[in-house]
Amino acid sequence: MKLTKAQYDEIAQFLGHVQPTRQSLRKLKEKFPSQSQSTLLSIFSQEYQKQIKRTHTKHHTAEAVETYYQRYLNGVMKNAAAPVLLELANEVDFAPSLMARIVLERYLQEKEQAMPSKALINSMLRDPSQIPDGVLANQVYQCTVNDCCYGPLVDCIKHAIGHEHEVLLREMLLEKNLSFIAEDQLRAKGYDKTPDFILEVPVAVEGHIIHWIESKASFGDESSHQAYLQDQFWSYWNRFGPGLVIYWYGFIEELDCHRERGILLKDCFPTDIVTLRHSMAQR
Repeated sequence: MKLTKAQYDEIAQFLGHVQPTRQSLRKLKEKFPSQSQSTLLSIFSQEYQKQIKRTHTKHHTAEAVETYYQRYLNGVMKNAAAPVLLELANEVDFAPSLMARIVLERYLQEKEQAMPSKALINSMLRDPSQIPDGVLANQVYQCTVNDCCYGPLVDCIKHAIGHEHEVLLREMLLEKNLSFIAEDQLRAKGYDKTPDFILEVPVAVEGHIIHWIESKASFGDESSHQAYLQDQFWSYWNRFGPGLVIYWYGFIEELDCHRERGILLKDCFPTDIVTLRHSMAQR
């Protein structure tokens, strides 16, 4: 679903005044009933991540870490069954999974008398049963299952959704009898930055030649699209020529401004593909 910049700004402004909870997501759907739920969910997640990035530093000062850790210890001392970490994260407007990471790291640092490795922390966040302290393990678990934008559970869901849309795109290409080379095949040949699919025979979409297709299971807002252009799309364009990006959950329509230079945006698989075989048959 494509949105105008004004429509997107209205949604983003609304999100700036609510907490990133499942209740807020329901309010968002009620406020904008004409918009796709998957589009709203993607925007909800992206706006929250922007907010977390803006405030990330203040939550990681030595003073903040010590305050959170002591509040956690005091809280579980009073009632170990209460969702102390989750409530603390909501109170200071920080992602529950990231709060769990801060307290877990501080706990391990005290227990081991050394800075724990990132691999160990990630492993314990994925499987809290590895945490030696049962109370903390339960607190971390509560944070990860109640975080709708961050954490190992969300990462797994995002990865699965991304893979699902790549599979969907592959099936659509096969259905159209289009020959392609997939990303894993390109990586095996030694390419580093590669789109999801390179077409062995270029096609035309809306009058534009397409050599490659990239699948994005997200909404294309200005910040994410500019980052993708810099890190991926222009690299693909330099190496493989013009291409198509599918933002399955929509994008800001004003961002589709590089068509003449060779990067086309769509929010679904194009229905008007013109192949070489098709154009020759018309002659």
